[in-house]
Amino acid sequence: MSPRTMKAIRLHEFGGPEVLRYDDVPVPEPGPGEVLVRVHAIGVNPPDWYVREGMPGVPPGMLPPLTLPLIPGTDVSGVVEAVADDVEEFAAGDEVLGLVRFPGDLQSGAYAEYVTAPVTDLARKPAGVDHVTAAGLPMAGLTAWQFLIELGHDHPSPFQEARHQPMPLGADTTVLVNGAAGGVGHLALQLAKWRGAKVIAVASGGHEPFLRELGADEVIDYTKVRPEESVHDLDLVLDTVGGPGSRRFLRTLKRGGALYPVYLAEFDDEETERLGVTVTATQVRSDGAQLAELTRLLDAGTLRVAIDSTYPLEKAAAAHERAARGHLRGKIVLTVD
Repeated sequence: MSPRTMKAIRLHEFGGPEVLRYDDVPVPEPGPGEVLVRVHAIGVNPPDWYVREGMPGVPPGMLPPLTLPLIPGTDVSGVVEAVADDVEEFAAGDEVLGLVRFPGDLQSGAYAEYVTAPVTDLARKPAGVDHVTAAGLPMAGLTAWQFLIELGHDHPSPFQEARHQPMPLGADTTVLVNGAAGGVGHLALQLAKWRGAKVIAVASGGHEPFLRELGADEVIDYTKVRPEESVHDLDLVLDTVGGPGSRRFLRTLKRGGALYPVYLAEFDDEETERLGVTVTATQVRSDGAQLAELTRLLDAGTLRVAIDSTYPLEKAAAAHERAARGHLRGKIVLTVD
């Protein structure tokens, strides 16, 4: 008897969006501690296009194993179809969402009709939340949570030796979120507001009504104003853009303040010491328990996942092209019939 097959997006070579191929592949089998999920929606994240490109710029020592052909993707929402013999946490028919095997496995296979996932990476999807919304939450939501609320693990970060410790947020805290309309940014803004902080959102001007709806106390249009010249005495900057320009935000912080760059950025230790500020980062990790906390906030209406656009799975290349154009408002999600 031949194995069941499914549709999936695979890479046979690294390159641009055009290398994403819509293939027939065997349906995977869940291993110990895993379930098989019938996928309904898939969140699109920056690691997806980094993998597609072959992780250019990543030092060889930090490069995870990538074996072609591979199925990319980590964020899923769907329905449990089967469980391994040792699994008691979920049963067939349960609706779930998760960030699958990240960061240990960048070929987790989410761009497919079925995916296997460790039960520890999954949370139950609330009945009142649709699969597209749920698929937009895992990586972006967990990134915001682990940077701002609770790290929740002791794994060493590839970015620094010290363990990241989120600053307590409250009514006496002013937080600036750079890239506030994007996937991580719009969720981080809402989590900081949930904790009672004053939030200054930095984005292009067209996003202002959206960001005000999410609770931003102030919106800076970076196309008209340099945020590093217009704000000061901040407690915290969460920079979801990162890169060489991240250090310009150091001058906006009060002594004792902190800058959290979500993406790789370079800083001068002497400069941060002179200014009396801290730069700290971490690597987001799969965490079903934290994701359950986020889904409770989502179900209660405290947290909203904005969807920039959706594409059917077979149009994954078009989704990656949309991502490359930037200026996203929330998340891009792939849908599976």
